[in-house]
Amino acid sequence: MRYALDAIWRRPGRSALTALGIGLAVGLVVLLLSLSAGVQTSATALAYASGVDLLAVSPGSNITSGQFPPVSHAHALATSIPGADPNVAAASPWLIDDLAFGNSSLWGAANNSTFPSGWSYTESGTVGWIPSDNTGIETPTIYQGAGFTYPGDPHYAGGNYTGPSTHQIVLDQALAGVLHVGVGDPIWASATEPPSNALLRGWYANATEFTVAGVSGPFWLVPSALLGFVYLSELQQLYGGASSSTDYATLVLIHLTDPTHPTIDQGRISAAFPGLSLYTLGNILGEIQHVVNLYRTFGFLVGAIGVVVAALFTTTVLQMSVDDRSRELALLRAIGCTRATVGARVVEEALILSVLGLAVGLPIAYVGAVALNHFLLGLLPGLPSAFSFVSFDAGVILTGVGAVMALGLAAAAAPAVRAMRLPVAEELRAP
Repeated sequence: MRYALDAIWRRPGRSALTALGIGLAVGLVVLLLSLSAGVQTSATALAYASGVDLLAVSPGSNITSGQFPPVSHAHALATSIPGADPNVAAASPWLIDDLAFGNSSLWGAANNSTFPSGWSYTESGTVGWIPSDNTGIETPTIYQGAGFTYPGDPHYAGGNYTGPSTHQIVLDQALAGVLHVGVGDPIWASATEPPSNALLRGWYANATEFTVAGVSGPFWLVPSALLGFVYLSELQQLYGGASSSTDYATLVLIHLTDPTHPTIDQGRISAAFPGLSLYTLGNILGEIQHVVNLYRTFGFLVGAIGVVVAALFTTTVLQMSVDDRSRELALLRAIGCTRATVGARVVEEALILSVLGLAVGLPIAYVGAVALNHFLLGLLPGLPSAFSFVSFDAGVILTGVGAVMALGLAAAAAPAVRAMRLPVAEELRAP
């Protein structure tokens, strides 16, 4: 060990650059691993906290890409699914789509044909649901206002869409801020976008007026920074009228009274509703894991390239070190040291450089992970405060330690062999 340390201190600049190169390579590996681990850990924790035990969608839906063909007879499913499976505590049909929104200020500007610079409508994601059918399912917290007033879905009125429209809407804080509205203020919404500001007056005439019933926090289940919530039938009304043919949803969230064996409920509901595809929470997390694994594989490839480059650089430095100390190594052989002992000295030097690189790489990876997490959270607002894109757990750190040790051993192989094969007599006779 002392001999290896002495060899490192003889060339401090070269040794420092080598350790830095190793550190950067290992830091990159650890950063990429912490990113995939963070997404997986956070997604798993949030999924289990959501209260969603089963997800019902139309056959052919791609849950990872967010492509969901319509689920028909949405209102009936809210009652018929619990009727088919007594373990179902709630079946909540959700219709998720985009609406164009305008506030009263823009309405006034449209009537006067005076538009200040930058004024325009706002497009936002909107959820249509039956608020009282979300028992046990995590929903956004309302910070201002009383929220939805009426139970059920009043406008649906037993299936004939003749009931009164509530015209109530709950906005998340981001959308309320963009529209500059609060509880009790009117806003206008439409499934179609106004072609231009010059045609806004006609757009307002055909849009539906809503009253803001509440302002909520962000909602991670629908990862959008701008989100509104309305009664299911009223969102259906905006998209093509209200009739049995338009009673559709995007998906149905199911909360079980006892979620211990969700596959039993999955089979029971699938048998009762062959037109639905059922996913357990494990199935959904498996799909997420599949996507994460693709990114992890890409990360491994990028990290592997960095490790290989660092290993080649370290090998070159160790070869130079062996050449610089060739007489010393020959002298060690001459006084009785075995070839294995001489080779071990080179391996020790490589491992010490690797440990120094690890001491440099882990802080770099940690600082980089914190910065990357902060950047991504700012880039994707609407995520819960507990969500983290990175996770510096023991598995990630141990993988980094393993990588740096493997790097050191791989880099030391050729220089160690060279040291063991040095011609003793020639080296000692050399001037």
